[in-house]
Amino acid sequence: MTYEAALALVVGLGVSIAVLSAALGQGKAAAAALEAIARQPDAVGDIQRVMLIALALIESLVTYL
Repeated sequence: MTYEAALALVVGLGVSIAVLSAALGQGKAAAAALEAIARQPDAVGDIQRVMLIALALIESLVTYL
């Protein structure tokens, strides 16, 4: 196996793992936000703002790593 082939295999697996991890993290963040909104409907604006910031940070972490 050449270096280029091994590199392509490792990068492909690494990106797949990173994207899957980010999807799971975003799912957990959204579920927690929905649960918080269900408990305190008056705080919808604050919870949504924090959730959107958290989702953006998760997405940027995957994009730039």
